[in-house]
Amino acid sequence: MPEVTPEPFVSHAVVLDGLDLTLAAGLVLVAGLVSLLLRLGLEKRLAIASVRTVVQLLLLGLVLRYVFEPSSHWLLAVIVAVMLLAASHSAVQRSESRFPGLTLLALISLAVSAMLTTVVVTGLIVGVEPWYEPRYMIPLLGMILGNGLTGVSLCIDHLLTSLREKQGHIEMDLAMGATRWEAARGPLRDAVRRGMIPILNSMSVVGIVAIPGMMTGQILAGADPAEAAKYQIVVMFMIAAATSLCCIMMALLIYRRMFNSRHQLRAESIKKISV
Repeated sequence: MPEVTPEPFVSHAVVLDGLDLTLAAGLVLVAGLVSLLLRLGLEKRLAIASVRTVVQLLLLGLVLRYVFEPSSHWLLAVIVAVMLLAASHSAVQRSESRFPGLTLLALISLAVSAMLTTVVVTGLIVGVEPWYEPRYMIPLLGMILGNGLTGVSLCIDHLLTSLREKQGHIEMDLAMGATRWEAARGPLRDAVRRGMIPILNSMSVVGIVAIPGMMTGQILAGADPAEAAKYQIVVMFMIAAATSLCCIMMALLIYRRMFNSRHQLRAESIKKISV
């Protein structure tokens, strides 16, 4: 029998125009009508969110056209800096418990974990030359930060809330001779676990309950589904590694700030803020 060579996958990407986007906006109008009928009061927020989505993504598309040019390294640095600053600010704003300087700690943990993971993926796993190729670096960094800030936010909120609510118990442990690490180990462990819940849940059901966004986008753009699946596997592992590293760093940085060298808890600096 002659060997049969499988036909190569053929791309059938569909280009969207303005009419297609207008029809898609009709889906949001349906949600707005439901809000009106049920008196949910969400129609204004839906409208604002929809307008922001259109403006922000169209601007992003225009900016990335210039960022992807070989000579736009300075613009790449600006985009990365803006992404890191926005992610750290958003992570802190989502938490109900804060203290002065928390945004800087979030920025450090997100920057170190996100950049380290991105460099490993682009430089070693994907093998991009150079490793900071914008077409790869920006989308991967964006996915890491988008998931990482959620984990950091949950970690911050749980840890600071635990330190504030369990202040008496922790201070009793310290008075009985426990070190600051021994007294804080339980809340630290629980906070990191809480921050990891979203990505662990996503990894548990990926490919069964839902097709992830990046894989869906590649398939709609005409990519081979098998190749899209490989990239999605790398992305899921990348996000899990970055989120775990980010949550651990965030917990340890908060631990260093909340306990002084005399093994005393500084819970008075924690403020509860409605979000």
